Amino acid sequence: MNHAATMTDAREIVVDEVFPHTPETVWKTLTTPELMGRWLSMTPSGFEPVAGSRFTYRTTPAGEWDGTIQCEVLEVIPNARFVYRWTGGHESNVGYGAPLDTIVTFTLEKNDGGTRLRVVHSGFVLPRNELAYRNMGGGWMKVVSRIGEISGEQEE
Repeated sequence: MNHAATMTDAREIVVDEVFPHTPETVWKTLTTPELMGRWLSMTPSGFEPVAGSRFTYRTTPAGEWDGTIQCEVLEVIPNARFVYRWTGGHESNVGYGAPLDTIVTFTLEKNDGGTRLRVVHSGFVLPRNELAYRNMGGGWMKVVSRIGEISGEQEE
């Protein structure tokens, strides 16, 4: 048997940025449903920043997948850490809409003059999630920038 054919590679997307805003302001941007909808371009349904709560996002359907992203809040430490599971896709899809079971972690750390925000989206299994990994890698860069912009609006 050729073991290379059964091997997979797990990847993560990491974005690290410092904003001139307080951790409390960045936290509000990260955990307020209306603001989440603005920075992610998908408004969560049923979101509460409480460990164990479940919520969904809706995106473009593909094949057998209806476009629903199922999420569960795993950890909440106000103004410091927010973690949730992000799952979606369907077994019959290849490429866009392939099964995805990942974790998104936001870590906030007070920094001179602001807050360091580190976003880690982990659990992409290659080759199955290659397209999602590539697309979301660039997407998270834009999203984190918008988090900074929206946080700035909250302090005005």
